[in-house]
Amino acid sequence: MFRTVAFRIAPSPLRVVHRYTSMLDRMTRSLNFQTEALLLRSERQRVIASNIANADTPGYQARDMDFATALREATGASQPASALSATRAGHLSPAAGARGEAGLKYATPSQTNLDSNTVDMDRERAAFADNAVHYEATLRFINGSVRTMLSAITGQ
Repeated sequence: MFRTVAFRIAPSPLRVVHRYTSMLDRMTRSLNFQTEALLLRSERQRVIASNIANADTPGYQARDMDFATALREATGASQPASALSATRAGHLSPAAGARGEAGLKYATPSQTNLDSNTVDMDRERAAFADNAVHYEATLRFINGSVRTMLSAITGQ
């Protein structure tokens, strides 16, 4: 007479490691995305502050960046139109999302000025406040993500 014996096969250690590595990769990608967004928000704030500081400079052309395009380029979702490249072996490769001044656009003047200055203070103040709110929201999201990971690690 035969007896049926049920065996429980333990998951492969490789499969368990892959699951944790996959989870860690997802958390890292999420934090990297938010970090890039925070850096770009900071750069945009600098550009807007420069526009405000030069509001009375004759001939100054206001600049701004297309944040969505810059974020796609910084995270590698799209290739920059004017990508920096290392042309020789001794050149340093540019960082991902490196844009420099070439990535900035000129603002369209809303009204003509005799001194050819294109800074519109109302637009700049609104852009500054909007960008500051988005910067703060991104910072809070990163803090919340880190807090959640720490509580998961400590088991609380």
